[in-house]
Amino acid sequence: MYYRLLLDFNTLENGLIALTSEQSHYLKKVVRLKSHDHFIALNGQGQAWLAEIIDNSAHLLEAINETTELPVQVNLMVAIPKNGFDDIVRAATELGVYRIIPLLTERGLVNPSPQKIDRWRKIAREAVEQSERQIIPIIEEPQPFLAILKRGANPQTTCYIGVTRRTVAPLLSQLQTSTEITMAIGPEGGWTEAEIEQALAADFRPVSLGKRILRTITAPLVALAIINAYLDS
Repeated sequence: MYYRLLLDFNTLENGLIALTSEQSHYLKKVVRLKSHDHFIALNGQGQAWLAEIIDNSAHLLEAINETTELPVQVNLMVAIPKNGFDDIVRAATELGVYRIIPLLTERGLVNPSPQKIDRWRKIAREAVEQSERQIIPIIEEPQPFLAILKRGANPQTTCYIGVTRRTVAPLLSQLQTSTEITMAIGPEGGWTEAEIEQALAADFRPVSLGKRILRTITAPLVALAIINAYLDS
């Protein structure tokens, strides 16, 4: 097994990529690789290379043809809870999400600091390395859900919204082949009626994630697991 590390390919020159001091410390002191030992270098955009350590650089040896990515782009819209968004980002990355859009909703107005958003992006990078993915998920700036609905969605995107206390079909039964899937998860207090109605008007399909009421940090992971099962079947 080779260790995996995301590198800055903008520094690539003559087959060498400069390692940051943090990366060099990790490879040499934490996982104890020596000069000319091999690891897998990732560019975070879907490509991987077998590389070797040379001083404080990575020497690219050969491209590796591998993919652990989902066959379609899966976007996750999720209301920001007071606590636990770190765990959502980490697990959603492991489950193959392509994009995470933190939502500001009428019942969940937590507006995170720029430092917290940077932290989420760092967590996503670490989860990519751990889960043997090739693509770093895009984590967008927090946005009001209603503003997103007003802009409209890509017509080739199939959009779903998780709802509770309504008679709607389970998510699994509603999934269909699509080039892009978007899943919206609401806050702890649930969506307002206005949010649901505007989502339906924007062609979001209402779906259930089960008979029980799930927390905001649990619901997106259940939804993504169902989507994974469907896409992998």
